[in-house]
Amino acid sequence: MSRPMSLLSLLCLILPLAAGAQEAKSVAITQIVEHPSLDACRQGVEDGLAEAGWKVGENLDWSYESAQSNPVTAVQVARKFVGQAPDVIVAISTPSAQAVAAATHDIPLVFSAVTDPLEAKLVANLEHPGGNITGTTDALPLERHLDLIARISPAAKRIGVLYNPGEVNSVATVERLKALAPDRGLTIVEGAAPRTADVLAAARSLVGRVDALYVPTDNTVVAALEGVVKTGYDARLPVYTADTDSVERGALAAVGFNYYDVGRQTGAMVARILAGEAPGDIPVAAVEKTELHLNLRSAERMGVTVPEAVVAEAARVIR
Repeated sequence: MSRPMSLLSLLCLILPLAAGAQEAKSVAITQIVEHPSLDACRQGVEDGLAEAGWKVGENLDWSYESAQSNPVTAVQVARKFVGQAPDVIVAISTPSAQAVAAATHDIPLVFSAVTDPLEAKLVANLEHPGGNITGTTDALPLERHLDLIARISPAAKRIGVLYNPGEVNSVATVERLKALAPDRGLTIVEGAAPRTADVLAAARSLVGRVDALYVPTDNTVVAALEGVVKTGYDARLPVYTADTDSVERGALAAVGFNYYDVGRQTGAMVARILAGEAPGDIPVAAVEKTELHLNLRSAERMGVTVPEAVVAEAARVIR
C-alpha cells in the first residue's frame, strides 16, 4: 500500500516546475540610429513585453545596440547578436532588419518601423511570413500627407522630398509619391542625402526650386532634421514630415503614427514568440491609427497660416 506523499516531497516536485515557468528569456534589440521616434519604439517594445509578463532584470535579459546610422555597423551588430543566440532579435528600421535577416535563418527576428517589408525582401507574404521573421510595418498614408500639404499650403505645387537613396523603403516611398503627385497637380523634386552630414546641404539645394519640403520616415534625414527645419525657417519654406515626433523638433505638420504604440504592438508579438509561437505563423501587423500634429510656432516662422479647421483636427498643437 502506498504511503501519502509528505509536504516536503510535494514541494520538491512543485518547485522545479515553478522555476521552469519563470525561466529567463533573452531579447536583443538593434536600431539603425537613435532619434525620438525610434527611441520611443524601443521603449514601447520593452513596455509591451513587461505588460505580457516579461520584465527586464527579472525574467528577461535585454541587450541593445545602435548602429549610429552606419549600415556596416548594423551588419556587425547583427552578427554579434546572432553569435550570442538570444531567444528573439528585434530590429528597428529596415537596414537593421535586413542585416539580421542576412545573418540568421534560425533565430526569430521581429522587425519594427519597417515601411515596406515586401520591397525590403524581409518576407514574401504579409499574412503568412513563414521562416523566422515577422513584425510590424509603418506603411505611410501618403495620400493623407499630400492632402494635408494641399490644405495648409494650397499654392505649393513643387514638393521637395529629402531622403537617403540607400534606404530601400525611402526609395519606394519616393516612387509612390511620384505616382500620386500628378493627379493632385504636384511635382516631386528629389533631394538626396546619403548621410546625416549631407542633410543640410540637400535641404538648401532645394531652396528656390520647391514650394514645400517633405521628410518621409527616413532615418538618415530624421536624425538630422534640425538642418531641414533651419532651411525652412531661413527660406520661409513649410516643412512637412511623416513623423509626428519631428513636429516637436520644428517641423510644421505631420500625419503619422505614435511610435511608442508601434513598439508596444511589436513587444506583444515578441511575447507571443517567447511563449512558443513560431514567428512565421504570425501575420505582419500594420499600424492603422494616425494622428495629426501641428507646430504653429514653426508655421509662423515659415510664413504659413494654418486654417482653423485643420487646427481643430489636430491631436497635438504646439503654440
